[in-house]
Amino acid sequence: MRQLLILRHAKSSRDDPKLDDFDRPLAPRGLKTAPLIGRELSRRGWLPELALVSPALRTRDTWRLVAEELPKHVHAEFAEELYEAAPAAILARVRQAKASSLIVIGHNPGLQNFVLRLAGAGSDAGVFGKIEAKFPTAALARFTVDEDWASLEFGGARLTHCVRPKDLG
Repeated sequence: MRQLLILRHAKSSRDDPKLDDFDRPLAPRGLKTAPLIGRELSRRGWLPELALVSPALRTRDTWRLVAEELPKHVHAEFAEELYEAAPAAILARVRQAKASSLIVIGHNPGLQNFVLRLAGAGSDAGVFGKIEAKFPTAALARFTVDEDWASLEFGGARLTHCVRPKDLG
């Protein structure tokens, strides 16, 4: 069985209007919540073998803070196609993966729509409803997948969990 973790970047700052969207840093709240998610991944044993990360500053910083909390190094690929990606682009990138456990870190609305479209038979309806209502910054969705990544289709994964920073106290 494969595991797919989908993480929306942590809260970013909009304090400097001169900055391009791509270069926005994390806000103080984001600097606090990203490590919480990393600790929760470690606590639950949901350890990725590969991270697919949008190259925007806020996603790279989110990944750095999450990765610092994991018990072992995880290789990261910074994929241009994940920056503000639509669900089909995210799926295309996941299909190329060679690891059995992945984490994808990107942006809304693409990530939320990807999660909702990927959820298929056996998905937890309560978790689906929570994500449908809102997929906030630093929210994490977890899927299990029976087939290999190359054959993954929308509706082809089981959505099992959603962890939000507010759930972690």
